[in-house]
Amino acid sequence: MAESGIGKGVKFGHASTFMSGNQPVYLDCNATTPLEPAVAAVMRHFFEEEYGNEGSRTHAFGSRAKEAVQKARKQVAELVDAKPEEVIFTSGATESNNLAILGLGNWGRQHGKTHIITTRIEHKAVLEPIDHLAKDGFEVDLVAPDKNGRVEVEKITRLLRPTTMLVSVMHANNETGVIQPIGELGEAMAHHSAWLHVDAAQTFGKLIEPLRNHRIDLISASGHKIYGPKGIGVLVVRHRGKQKIPLTPLVFGGGQEHGLRPGTLPVPLIAAFGEAAELGLKQHAEREAQCRTFRNHFLQAIAPLKPHIHGQDGRVLPHTVNASFPGLSAEEVMLKLRDLVAVSNGSACTSSSYLPSHVLTAMGLGKDEIIGAVRFSWCHMTPEPDWQVVVGKLRA
Repeated sequence: MAESGIGKGVKFGHASTFMSGNQPVYLDCNATTPLEPAVAAVMRHFFEEEYGNEGSRTHAFGSRAKEAVQKARKQVAELVDAKPEEVIFTSGATESNNLAILGLGNWGRQHGKTHIITTRIEHKAVLEPIDHLAKDGFEVDLVAPDKNGRVEVEKITRLLRPTTMLVSVMHANNETGVIQPIGELGEAMAHHSAWLHVDAAQTFGKLIEPLRNHRIDLISASGHKIYGPKGIGVLVVRHRGKQKIPLTPLVFGGGQEHGLRPGTLPVPLIAAFGEAAELGLKQHAEREAQCRTFRNHFLQAIAPLKPHIHGQDGRVLPHTVNASFPGLSAEEVMLKLRDLVAVSNGSACTSSSYLPSHVLTAMGLGKDEIIGAVRFSWCHMTPEPDWQVVVGKLRA
């Protein structure tokens, strides 16, 4: 296999910052990504040198902190072709999802817009806030994907009603990497008043053009999925002309972030998030090419094992493969590979529950495939493991 270019692998990016010593190769980037060195440098600067409070208006430390936040707001806005004032910083995509969904609840009740459409494969950070509204009287339609994990636009649009308040569809699934047709959905909803929310945790800074569609009203993202720090995220709240989305804050205690998210702004995290967004815009094509090379090597290496790949090829993130291997459970796969690669059997937020994946169940996969499903996810900084050894371990 060495002659085919598979085995020793190509070390992309800053592998030394990603793995050291005899640690296994980290293949769980859909759970969280490594920190880009340039992003880490920006964050460290604002932790150690420019540590002023963005709200302090009486001295230069505060002024420079404010400038850093404004710069980051522009960097994030440019990534999705939004306006800086449409960028709301949060603690992460989970908070952003909650603000986007629960924040519309009061308006929906007041205007008789109490119908929500979403999919069965959403992250729990979307499904649980929607379930909360359902318990409070909202009607919810859950759309199932096809066997390849993709949701058909027509299945969503035919459920639209005059009372539909919100449609929430993720951009790409965190377990399978399957990319959803949010661009087509936006076009199909062009003449409907419902707000369109996209959980872009897995695609923000990676798939650029689809998120620039101005029919998407709300976009959620996390810093730690785009090679930035944990604890920072964004909710992009686009205006429709002069109309602002009528969100109500979930917490109170200050006027920060247009009154939607009070509290002292974490300037180091925000500045780092901005840097990560800018790098994502500049380097996404190169990063994607590296991830596709890794994917090709990986799939070529495991082909003799006859794996079942869960997700339609060609409509899947280039850095994600969800697969099961005949005769092996996910626990057995992870045990066999634990000294070689670090992988997962689903969403990091629910991996400790040992419940069958709601995503794979919604796709209609068989019990053995669901029990055996393992997610492999990498990035442009991931060094390739020795695939011969990986395959040998799975055969043993």
